[in-house]
Amino acid sequence: MKVLCVGDVVSRVGRDMLFKYVDELKYQKDIDFVIVNGENSSHGRGMTRSTYNEMKRAGADMFTMGNHVWGAKEVVHIMEKEGDVIRPLNMQGTQPGRGSVIMTAKNGTKIGIINLIGQVNMVPANSPFDAVLAEIKKIREVTPVIFVDFHAEVTSEKMAMGYFLDGKVSAMFGTHTHIQTADAKILDGGTGYITDLGMTGPIDSVLGMNKNIIIDRFVSGTQHKFEIATGKGQFCGCVFTVNDDDGKCTDIERLYIEE
Repeated sequence: MKVLCVGDVVSRVGRDMLFKYVDELKYQKDIDFVIVNGENSSHGRGMTRSTYNEMKRAGADMFTMGNHVWGAKEVVHIMEKEGDVIRPLNMQGTQPGRGSVIMTAKNGTKIGIINLIGQVNMVPANSPFDAVLAEIKKIREVTPVIFVDFHAEVTSEKMAMGYFLDGKVSAMFGTHTHIQTADAKILDGGTGYITDLGMTGPIDSVLGMNKNIIIDRFVSGTQHKFEIATGKGQFCGCVFTVNDDDGKCTDIERLYIEE
């Protein structure tokens, strides 16, 4: 089976890029399932009912989130009603929603998806390394095809998680930093890996935000309010090819598309 994983979708520009490219990629590359990180889809922070509906119409099958998961209150109701939006598994305390889901792909294969969040320079969280193993064990009772979105700040933590999960999951991709890395590969144990999928959103920006405001914050120290950038967009993600029988990744293709 082939799974398209799309990096952090930011604002209207990012949602428009989904409409422009997801269906085309599904056709061209015979995609069976589409995973989208949607935590920045509503004006850069959170997910609303309208942005959820838009991305579903654009072809997304399910959504992972991150540190901005609670940026829009509507997401709780969406999680409860729809069942295809998950938040980081290892968040501290009692949180709404769940951190993993098992769904059925277009080709009939069951696919498990786990969402994790890092501990370095992020919101308070329990150990993702401890949390993920128990979840993998439960999912493997149903399917060997497992994908992990590790929403984390530092590359070292993401790389460590990739090697930790090698041979245990089909693929692990990083999100959050909005810059696509050039290290897509298949690890020795058969796990597809990339440190960060990158951002699907405005090109002429700093991580999706108005570049002039960000520059001024660095130069003058003035803490202006962030503003979403506009203009042309980019589409970032990866296509993972996975063996349905044993869940091993057999091919990985990094995608970067500019308007």
